[in-house]
Amino acid sequence: MAFATPVTPAKNVNFRTAIPRFPENPKALILQQCKTVRDLNQIHAHLIKTRLLFNPSIAENLLESAALIVPNAMQYAASIFNEIDRPDTSAYNVMIRGFTLNQSPLEAVLLYPEMLERSVPPDEFTFPCILKACSRLGAVDEGEQIHAQILKMGILLTGFVGNTLIHMYANCGKIKIARKVFDGLTERNVMAWNSMFAGYSKGGHWEQMVKLFMRMQESGVGFDEVTLISVLTACGRLADLELGKWIADYIEVNGMQKNSTLITCVIDMYAKCGCLDVARRMFDRMGPKDVVAWSAMISGYTQARECKEALDLFHEMQAANVEPNEITLVSVLSSCAVLGALETGKWVHFFIKKRRLKLTVPLGTALVDFYAKCGSIVTAIDVFRKMPVKNVYSWTVLIQGLANNGQGKRALEFFNMMQDKNVPPNDVTFIAVLSACSHVGLVDEARCLFTSMSRDFDIEPRMEHYGCMVDILGRAGLIDEAYQSIQNMPIQPSAVIWRTLLASCRVHKNVELGEESLKHLVKLEPMHSGDYILLSNLYASVGRLEDAMTVRSRMKKRGIRKTPGCSLIEVDGVIHEFLSEDEMHTHSKEIYRATEDMLGEIKSAGYMPNTVEARFDADEEDKEVSVSHHSEKLAIAFALIRTPPGTTIRITKNLRVCLDCHNATKIVTKVFNREIIVRDRNRFHHFRDGQCSCNDYW
Repeated sequence: MAFATPVTPAKNVNFRTAIPRFPENPKALILQQCKTVRDLNQIHAHLIKTRLLFNPSIAENLLESAALIVPNAMQYAASIFNEIDRPDTSAYNVMIRGFTLNQSPLEAVLLYPEMLERSVPPDEFTFPCILKACSRLGAVDEGEQIHAQILKMGILLTGFVGNTLIHMYANCGKIKIARKVFDGLTERNVMAWNSMFAGYSKGGHWEQMVKLFMRMQESGVGFDEVTLISVLTACGRLADLELGKWIADYIEVNGMQKNSTLITCVIDMYAKCGCLDVARRMFDRMGPKDVVAWSAMISGYTQARECKEALDLFHEMQAANVEPNEITLVSVLSSCAVLGALETGKWVHFFIKKRRLKLTVPLGTALVDFYAKCGSIVTAIDVFRKMPVKNVYSWTVLIQGLANNGQGKRALEFFNMMQDKNVPPNDVTFIAVLSACSHVGLVDEARCLFTSMSRDFDIEPRMEHYGCMVDILGRAGLIDEAYQSIQNMPIQPSAVIWRTLLASCRVHKNVELGEESLKHLVKLEPMHSGDYILLSNLYASVGRLEDAMTVRSRMKKRGIRKTPGCSLIEVDGVIHEFLSEDEMHTHSKEIYRATEDMLGEIKSAGYMPNTVEARFDADEEDKEVSVSHHSEKLAIAFALIRTPPGTTIRITKNLRVCLDCHNATKIVTKVFNREIIVRDRNRFHHFRDGQCSCNDYW
């Protein structure tokens, strides 16, 4: 390593700050005590003055300090390197490693061909560094060339070289080649196994990871905490509780509970396997909890659809002054979307803006989904447009949101825009866009799209796509065509397909095909209460009350209970839950009084209770009382007395809105001058000025 006379690094040095009593061997001073660029400058100046810089060993120490030790000194290191006349292998290794560590892998990769052009031979330390840079860049072609050179030089694929080669291929998506390299290793230490686990994890190859772990155990190689963290992740994704519990027991037996990262992974595994009680007990026993632990538990609740518990835990996290990360925020937004918790979700959005967090694809997509599922579709579109990067899932979430909010034509516009942006739709996108056609009765457009998905995009229709077509035809009154499409399906129709047809038969009063649908449903899902209710209501709507009663009697004899209607509403950041004819709410007396007052007001405006879907075993007066106390009516009455005049009322319901509640809600908006947004099992209903966005087509 030879230096030319340096100019740049030390030209502004004040020599009065030069270090007195400079040691003869300054290695320790340069590598251990040099903490800042200013220190580097002083030492560099002294080395120039004393000509010690021409000592290759000392020059290398200075370069190493600038490139690898002193923060934000990579530019300084580059200026030192550029002054070297004949940099050797060690100098190149330091620079390649330094650029990689300082998030400049491209510069690291560009140094390698320069190194070869100057006839500087790479060694076993060069390859791990340059392969790591290729991995960071996803530069698989360059990585393959370096792999070829390693083989040509006869360097054994052991230790760091083999490990980084596996990591490079896996990180670049070449998992099969990574496995081939792994299988070809003559010796595999735990790092090699962990590199392979990391590759499988990145690609989501969870089953292969578990199989590899079994092989690792059989080979007698000892595993470490990094191994266990990887395999626990796979257990959670596969819901492999047996292996996950074995690892959890291993951790306990071997006294590894102090590793909070490991315990967090165990909690995450139990949560993803559905053992939320076990996960929560472990979580509560933990000492100080970091954001990863909180996120794991919140995510577990969210994935199990226990969204109220997820938000309760999030509020505990806030009280503990633990700042959420992106994973926490995505989970919380998902729970808010399910519950319709607009205020909590808006707080998350405010937090994102306040912290100036990057609107990544997962975070942005979660926000779009949240606003769409809360009925704030204008805000959902605004967030979508502000996302710097969008993928197929982002587009699909927005298209589905528009569909559910009754904006089918606009959903089709975004579907076309998506293709203009060269984002190919996937099978879920087609479910969303077919759903959009269904909600606004675009039958011809749906037929074209259904044909296009296989013809233009090579996507084979799944059960859900056929279900959408049956729904579209059925809603449009084309019941016979819908039935024929079921008969022509190349796959066995599911219960959902027949249930969709039955729902259409109820709307259009087609008793014959309604009865045929139930015959199939009883064979597929004999205990599903909703199917019997649909046929019973169909009979009632055509005046066949005796048949309706017979269906209800069959339900009772078989022990089939009707799913109770449940409505959720958020007031002042608190989720309130209402069940039909329920008196469990702490303010139930006040709520029932408010309900009676509300019904009195809307009756004066022309509301007439529709008791067709009420209990048949009740007299007419009791039937009216029954429909009057449906869960969404209780929720609306509660909102009217607990929110300021003019406030939009947002309700989430677990069942399809019944005809009576739909009519009542339209009149409530006119009488009380409120906008009401109801999300039922199928779609959104935006009620305003006595009208609904669904145009009574739902």
